Amino acid sequence: MNMRTETKQKTIGICYLLGAALCFACMNLFVNKAGELPLMQKVFFRNCITVAVVFVLLLCSKEKFRIHDKSCILWLLLRAAIGFLGVILNFYAIDYIGSISDASILNKLSPFFAIVFSVFLLKEKPRLVEMIYVIIAFGGAMFVVKPSFSAQALPALFGFLSGACAGFAYTCVRILGKKGERGNMTVFIFAVFSTVVSLPFVIAFWKPMTAMQLCWLLLAGVAATGGQFFITAAYRRAPAKEIAVFDYAQVLFAAILGFLFLSQIPDWWSAAGYVIIIGAAVGRWLYELKRPAPLPVPPVETETAEQAPPQDENSADDG
Repeated sequence: MNMRTETKQKTIGICYLLGAALCFACMNLFVNKAGELPLMQKVFFRNCITVAVVFVLLLCSKEKFRIHDKSCILWLLLRAAIGFLGVILNFYAIDYIGSISDASILNKLSPFFAIVFSVFLLKEKPRLVEMIYVIIAFGGAMFVVKPSFSAQALPALFGFLSGACAGFAYTCVRILGKKGERGNMTVFIFAVFSTVVSLPFVIAFWKPMTAMQLCWLLLAGVAATGGQFFITAAYRRAPAKEIAVFDYAQVLFAAILGFLFLSQIPDWWSAAGYVIIIGAAVGRWLYELKRPAPLPVPPVETETAEQAPPQDENSADDG
């Protein structure tokens, strides 16, 4: 691939990633606009549309619903369970934190949490520079959370924990990718798990909705599904280390949408936190770009070797 083609592919990847950021910002807005509905009711509608869309895609695929390896089952369930918890925490933060941009930036701590979790789950040894950026990002999160011994800090704390769950989910996705599991199958298991587990709560605590509330929740599901596909398309076009920082545009989009449709204006403490967290993300991105690419390892050819199917580099989405 020549330089001109690489630049074109990278530009397309950035556009797709900006599309994903806009979709997830819209999802946060739609969830908030749905009003005072049970949390699980919102979670159910956020996932049921994803189930329907990915079900059709898998049904039309060559491998259908086959799981690549039995050892993937545990990681698929872990990714689904922790991702489901992350969505619950994120939606709670969206409803009660007072600013959808605050909820977005706390959820975007996930790449930094992924570095921490990779130490325990992948036995990776992070570089000193990476850990410095993790500490800086977590320090910035404190400006948004504004820790206090009051119930007012609870939604922000839940937003912070939603980022931890998303980071764990992303690490699980990396493990599944190394094992050769398909990205669409990972998303499908997560969406089915979330839909099935939330359904009993929806039935038990169902609250009648207006036509407009139903519309907002369906739009949230469409936006979440669209965001997932944009992310998948983006990382197929360009390496994550080259474009991932543009995912933080979600915070800008959320701030604009929150101001236009919810009259939300982040306070100065939150704004400072945004600058610190995004600054840490940009610093880490620049550091990764300057690092020399690892030398390719020549493949070992054996008669019994099997090629794993190609993987999406990111299937964790916002949960």
